[in-house]
Amino acid sequence: MPKIWEHNRLYSLLRPYVDLCTRESYGVFKTQGELPDSGAVIIAPNHTNTLLDALVVLQTRREPTAFGARADIFRKPAAEKALRFLRILPLTRERDGLRTVTDNYKTFDEIDEVLAHEVPFCLFPEGRHTPGRELQPIQKGIARIAFRSAAQRQTYVVPTGINYGDFFHYRRFAHLQYGEPMDVNAFLAAHSDLSEAEQYRAFREELHQRLSALVWPSAPSGKLALWQRLLLLPFWILAAILSFPMWLTAEILCLKIKDKAFCNSARFLVRLLLWPVTGIIWAVLFFCLLPGWLALLLLLFFIPSYSLFYDALPF
Repeated sequence: MPKIWEHNRLYSLLRPYVDLCTRESYGVFKTQGELPDSGAVIIAPNHTNTLLDALVVLQTRREPTAFGARADIFRKPAAEKALRFLRILPLTRERDGLRTVTDNYKTFDEIDEVLAHEVPFCLFPEGRHTPGRELQPIQKGIARIAFRSAAQRQTYVVPTGINYGDFFHYRRFAHLQYGEPMDVNAFLAAHSDLSEAEQYRAFREELHQRLSALVWPSAPSGKLALWQRLLLLPFWILAAILSFPMWLTAEILCLKIKDKAFCNSARFLVRLLLWPVTGIIWAVLFFCLLPGWLALLLLLFFIPSYSLFYDALPF
């Protein structure tokens, strides 16, 4: 299996399509700030919208980014293979049990290798997702990874604020902002008089402060105004018909999902998997049953239909 940091042709081939599906998941998508252009970079975002948080981070650069995720989703061999293909590494949490936490040492070695090759590593420091605007406590994992890297190379942790207009409705506002990088080497030098436990605590407190400043108390929803939805109504009906197999599948999945924070991730995955399949089916039917010009027109309208359906929903 290729290393996480190595170039992968299939990954590079699929990446533009995944990026397109991610951006099409939001009516308004903005980014602000940049990552350091040298040294080891650890991206530390708040975590509110499950899978889409990682995909939003991925949009800020064309080069590869590696991610950490909870280890329990790696249990099945097929899942582990797929996740590693996506440049995701397993990290166990304290609540998973102390015995499993020792598995992190192997992952830490892999993260070191990623950082040594100047591939940024993204870790959600809260250790869990919470659909809201209050930052959860910062876990120890990010300090361990950052301090271990700083012992070998120049290392930066970049607080990253991801702000959504809505955590549960699709096609709304999204904004990512990279904050001022924390120089981990300078931090350790400035706090060399503290014990290791005190350094961990001070680092987590400072990261929490910086990250809190990037999490907005409110954000524009991105929802279309009533007059805009009324204007789109005739087009919305056609969009609803053309994207029917997609949005019906997505909404059935959402009905079965207990944690509604996963619903937008489900809608994204339906787009990712069913958009080309549905398009091919419509193309065959249209060109077999309709005049060429009408078939082409309907097929072109199908492309944005899934987005338009959610944009013009009355709720």
